[in-house]
Amino acid sequence: MDHLSCTFLLAGLVLALLWVFVVKKRKQYHLPPGPTALPLIGNLHQLDRRAPFKTLAKLSETYGPVMTVYIGPRRAVVLVGYDAVKEALVDQADDFSGRGTMPFMVRATRGYGLAISNGDRHRQLRRFTLTTLRDFGMGRKGMEQWIQEESRHLTARIADTEGAPFDPTFFLSCTVSNVICCLVFGQRFTYDDAHFLHMLTIINNTVTFFSSPMAQMYNIFPWLIERLPGQHQKAFANIEELREFISEKIKDHKETMDPDSPRDYIDCFLNRAKKDKELETSEFHDDNLVSTVLNLYLAGTETTSTTLRFTLSVLIKYPNIQEQMQQEIDDLIGQERCPNMEDRKSLPFTDAVIHEIQRFVDIVPMNIPHYAIQDISFRGYTIPKGTLIFPMLHTILREKGQWATPWSFNPQHFLDHNSNFKKNSAFLPFSAGKRACVGEALARMELFLFIVALLQRFSFSCSGGPDSIDLSPEFSNFINLPRKYHVIASPRLAQPSAF
Repeated sequence: MDHLSCTFLLAGLVLALLWVFVVKKRKQYHLPPGPTALPLIGNLHQLDRRAPFKTLAKLSETYGPVMTVYIGPRRAVVLVGYDAVKEALVDQADDFSGRGTMPFMVRATRGYGLAISNGDRHRQLRRFTLTTLRDFGMGRKGMEQWIQEESRHLTARIADTEGAPFDPTFFLSCTVSNVICCLVFGQRFTYDDAHFLHMLTIINNTVTFFSSPMAQMYNIFPWLIERLPGQHQKAFANIEELREFISEKIKDHKETMDPDSPRDYIDCFLNRAKKDKELETSEFHDDNLVSTVLNLYLAGTETTSTTLRFTLSVLIKYPNIQEQMQQEIDDLIGQERCPNMEDRKSLPFTDAVIHEIQRFVDIVPMNIPHYAIQDISFRGYTIPKGTLIFPMLHTILREKGQWATPWSFNPQHFLDHNSNFKKNSAFLPFSAGKRACVGEALARMELFLFIVALLQRFSFSCSGGPDSIDLSPEFSNFINLPRKYHVIASPRLAQPSAF
C-alpha cells in the first residue's frame, strides 16, 4: 500500500472515530431536531449541491425553524424565517456574534482580517472600519462625490458603445471597484488599465469559484481537497496575487503618507498602528491590514456589481417598470443634473424597485455562517460550542408571511396605498446584528446613484427581447450570480428638467 493510500485510510479511521464521538456528544445536549445524518458525510447526500439553501428550506418544513444538520462531519444549526433569525442575531446578538471558520477563507486570509475574526480582534477591526467609512462619507471629498464622479465615467464608457450590444460585466466591476479603490487605496484606475482589469478578472473568478460545489467541498474536507489538484489551487494562486498587489500598495503608502492628512483607509490604519504600537493587545498590524483590505476589495467589488448586473436584467425583463422609473426621475431631476442621495426620498417608486431587486435576487442566500463561541441556549435547545450557524437570509427574503408575492418581482412590496415608500423589517439582504455587512451604507448609496444615473441617460434592452431574460441565477451556492447577457443601451433624448 503506497503512502497516499495509507494517509487516506488513516484519515478515514480518524473521521470514523470522530463521528462516534459526535454521536455520543449529541446525546449530552438537547439539540434542535434534524434529519438523520450518515457517518462522515452527514446530510450532504440530501442537499442540492448547486443550491443547498433550497434543500435546507424544504427540510425546515419537517423539522421546524431551528434544526440541526451535518455538513460532512461538522454540526450546523440552521435558522429559518424572520422570527428565528431576528431572535438570534438581534435579540441574542452577543451569543450569535461568532463567525464560522471557513477553511477556504482561512487559507485566503491566513487567519487574519475582519471577515473571519472573532473576539477582541473582530471588535477592534469592526469598530475602526465602521468609523473610518463614516468619516470618509462625511469628509470633504466623501463617498457620494466619489460615486458621482465614477457614474460619469460609467455613463461615458457606455455611451461609447453607440447602441451596440455589449457585456456590462467589466464596466460595472470597474465602476464599483473604483469606489472601493478610492476608499482603500486613495486612487481610481482607468477602464483600460491592463493591471486593474487583470485584478478584476481575478476577483470575478475567485467569487465564481467560491460559489462552486468544489469550494464547498474544500470547506467541508480541507485536509483531503488540499492534497488534490484542481480549481482550488488556481483560486489560491489568484488570491496570492491579490495579496501581493495590496501589500505593494501598503508599502507605497508607508513611504508617501502624511500622518496629519490621511488619504484613505490604509493611511488611517497605519496611523492607528503607529498610535497603538506599544499596546500588546492591538490588532493594528500588517497581517490584519492586508487581509481586511482584501475583505473590503473582494466583497465591495463583487456583491454590488453583481446586484447591478441583476438590475440591468430586471429592467430589460420589465420594460414598463424601467419606463416608470425614468418618468419619475425625469419629473424630479431631469436627465442632466447628477443625482444625489437627497433625491432618494423624492423617488419612492425608484427606491422601491431597487429594494425589490435586492430582495428578489437574494445575493447571499445562506448568509455567511456564524459560529457558537460557547454553548448557546436558544428556544429551549442547546447549541454546543463549535457549532456552525446558518441564519438563512433566503428564507426571510422569500417568506410568505412577510411578502405578498414572495416568489414574484413586485415593487409594491415597498410601497403603501398612497405610493409612498414603506420599509419592511424583513428586508435583510445585508444580514443583521453584530455581523451585519460593514459596507451596507456604501452599497445602498452606490446602487441608488448608479442606477438613477444610468436610467437618466439610457434605456436598456437586448436583442432577444424581455422574454429572453432569465432572472434565475446561473450559479447558486454561496453567492447567487446572474446569467450573462449582451445588453443594448439606447441613448435617451434629453428632456427639459422639471426644475
